[in-house]
Amino acid sequence: MANPVIITCAVTGSVHTPSMSPHLPITPDQIAEQAIEAAEAGAAVLHLHARDPETGQPTADPDMFLRFLPRIKQATDAVVNISTGGGMPMTVEQRMQAADRVAPEMASCNMGTMNFGLFPALARQTDWQHVWEPAFLEASRDFVFKNTFQDIEVLHRALREGHGTRFEYECYDLGHLYTLAHFVDRGIAKPPLFLQFCLGILGGIGADPDNLMTMKRTADKLFGTDYQFSVLGVGRHQSPLATMGAAMGGHVRVGLEDNLFLDKGVLADSNAAQVRRIRQVLEGLGRRVATPDEARALLDLKGGDRVEF
Repeated sequence: MANPVIITCAVTGSVHTPSMSPHLPITPDQIAEQAIEAAEAGAAVLHLHARDPETGQPTADPDMFLRFLPRIKQATDAVVNISTGGGMPMTVEQRMQAADRVAPEMASCNMGTMNFGLFPALARQTDWQHVWEPAFLEASRDFVFKNTFQDIEVLHRALREGHGTRFEYECYDLGHLYTLAHFVDRGIAKPPLFLQFCLGILGGIGADPDNLMTMKRTADKLFGTDYQFSVLGVGRHQSPLATMGAAMGGHVRVGLEDNLFLDKGVLADSNAAQVRRIRQVLEGLGRRVATPDEARALLDLKGGDRVEF
């Protein structure tokens, strides 16, 4: 029998501009409220970034995270997963400072340096809420998202060894799986692994069903039974690829960081709306949604009583 499905909800992010949807949470109160609602809807894992509430810009300031993390912990039993992705042009030390401060059960770990093209959104948007947004997107035309072998080692030393934090290994291309296998061979990354197959970012692997199958076959070859996988499809590919991944025995990631819409032309009015939608799909496939404690058991997490927030 297949394991229960872990729903990860990416509540807010560093890669989408707030003017593209009025429903994207920006302030600490908005992030807390939407995270709690997503957990109540069935998300076992909450993937969290922070933003400056005055400007809307991405921030890795631990104090900003601490304005919403305790509230989320008090209201839910969900696993908190702190992003180390940050935003342009933060160093890895800057990107990981919040996770290093709060010692979460999980953090993200991007598995390779890559082009990360957000600029095509400029052609779809003309009305901006913040003056920095067009320049932010345009800058991605000449931006390299740096995740070197050394960066990955720094994250593991600080978070895995220092705090017992486990990673959501974000793999945007096939080579990222081989990079992860390299760290497993060296004993730096240790099973059970939680792989996030990320499809659809310009610069990474395309959002194509054949590509998802190739990622899964390659992970099987490299990691055998020592991993769990989840599927992140960007934009309109979110629901189709998540459904396919669940049918293949995997887990799913949804949320306004990755996709602002619920249906074609219809903005999702909350993260919870996306969680409820994918939960309906999963239960229609005969898959049961995992509780936070089931997610902890599957991923060998240290437990919510060992975080520092």
